[in-house]
Amino acid sequence: MTDKDLVFDDRKSVTKSQAHEGLVVVASLIDKAPNLGGLCRTCEILGVGALVIGNKNIVKDKEFSAVSVTSENWVPLLECPPHRLGPWLLEKRAEGFRIVAVEQTANSVSLNSFTFPVKCVLLLGKEKEGVPVELLDLVDDCVEIPQHGFIRSLNVHVTGALVVWEYVKQ
Repeated sequence: MTDKDLVFDDRKSVTKSQAHEGLVVVASLIDKAPNLGGLCRTCEILGVGALVIGNKNIVKDKEFSAVSVTSENWVPLLECPPHRLGPWLLEKRAEGFRIVAVEQTANSVSLNSFTFPVKCVLLLGKEKEGVPVELLDLVDDCVEIPQHGFIRSLNVHVTGALVVWEYVKQ
């Protein structure tokens, strides 16, 4: 399965060039429509090359639409169900992408000291559970957002926005 097989052909975004073609944000593990809608909006605003979601039908959800504000029409969306993520990530690596997970692990690098590669697949985890171990075994790097409070995690949409912004800044 190639990215061309996954792109939604009936959308305006298929022909639009993105400012940061080398950044692919993977949100296939996220299942809450408002988080996906907000992430889609962030990706469109910041010019991400593509946003990968688990099921294309989420764009019809009213909660998604309320937050996305039609951004799904302008950011390239790819569909990759969670059970296909492992092979898909390996395909992207073979295409020259570096796989970067946003996760707190013993080997995570602080976001403020990480240098992003131009060709980067950014893997976001599930709400509450994060990135599953079987996918962490496939990534090249893990980054984490420096935190000082008692709560040890941010909302996944907020996390995605911060990390995408750091990529764009670099």
